[in-house]
Amino acid sequence: MKVITYLKGDATTPQVKGNKIIVHICNDIGGWGKGFVVAISKRWALPEKAFREWHKSKNNFELGQVQFVKVEDDLWVANLIGQHKIRKDENGNPPIRYEAVVEGMKVVNEQAKALKASVHMPRIGCGLAGGKWEEIEPIINETLTKSDVYVYDFG
Repeated sequence: MKVITYLKGDATTPQVKGNKIIVHICNDIGGWGKGFVVAISKRWALPEKAFREWHKSKNNFELGQVQFVKVEDDLWVANLIGQHKIRKDENGNPPIRYEAVVEGMKVVNEQAKALKASVHMPRIGCGLAGGKWEEIEPIINETLTKSDVYVYDFG
């Protein structure tokens, strides 16, 4: 079982050498503008632009899919669609879709293996998506088996 390394800091500035992938959760309606994506957009314009183009194309733009956007020589941003819409549904369920996070993390795992990359993220799915870290953490440990994983707590 992989062990996550927890760090204090900003997940948009990974603190290790080598190839790196920053993972974050996106919604399935093409919305971008609140939460961690704001920090991403402050550093790089390309992940938002690519996400919006992907949404417009409708090409595999669905829960569980991942788009990798190269932003630096050794750094990619993974736009993982793991959230259905942006509000609780009629039954009061939060937007997070854990099964989509599982599917997307399997894709991230394969890409990390191919790139020999470490994986970096904030506590994904626990902000606007309404998820619980005690649900997300086991998903990360079970799916990201091929690389070092770093989770950042801001501050």
